[in-house]
Amino acid sequence: MIKAVFFDVYGTIAGFVPSRFQIQSEACAPFGLALTPAGVLKGYAAADAFMNDQNARAPIRQMDHEGKRRFFAEYEQLVLRGCGHEVSIETAAEIWKGVRRAPYEMATFPDVVPVMDRLRRAGLRVGVISNMDRPGTQLLADLGLTGHVDVAATSGEAHAEKPDPIIFALALEKAGVQAGEAVHVGDQVSADIEGAMRSGIHAVLIDRDGNHPWFDRCPRITSMEELPGILEAMGAKV
Repeated sequence: MIKAVFFDVYGTIAGFVPSRFQIQSEACAPFGLALTPAGVLKGYAAADAFMNDQNARAPIRQMDHEGKRRFFAEYEQLVLRGCGHEVSIETAAEIWKGVRRAPYEMATFPDVVPVMDRLRRAGLRVGVISNMDRPGTQLLADLGLTGHVDVAATSGEAHAEKPDPIIFALALEKAGVQAGEAVHVGDQVSADIEGAMRSGIHAVLIDRDGNHPWFDRCPRITSMEELPGILEAMGAKV
């Protein structure tokens, strides 16, 4: 029986405002690089996969200043490659500085809170599992989700990043459920889906940007509104 549903944050329940396309375009303008929304989506898909692979091997938060500078320069190179641009590591580092300086906030998608509230009314525990290096209570407050989410587990609390089983175990402990009683919803195949499944947790891929149209190793949805039906198919009463 499903008793808890966990959610990843970026790309799953929240996104940047202004968009990553807008932020990247402004950072690239001084270098004469024109971007496209589709190219930025493609680039970030590759860059985020690169980040997840790095966190699985050696967490970024444990790198020294020069290690982080190099990593995010390579990350930026992948973003720009999605738009057909090849730039040096030095140029990528300068563009990333511009990206980091840009003012932005993270806002939840409109389809998130109604579904979370529906799940809680049905008696399910709702949680968040994030690789963000901050306390869970602060993360929920920043996203305006206090009162809509029961538990939150972050890498700052677990001292581990998805796909490490440690962070999933922390979420299970906080929710008071067993792995087989939980579902994790996320947009990253390696960090969210493979990480959850290796921890014995059911997984659902949310593919808002259409990056994984043929993925079939677990249920795939493109909006949160599809989730209750998936959970019902798993035996939950929603």
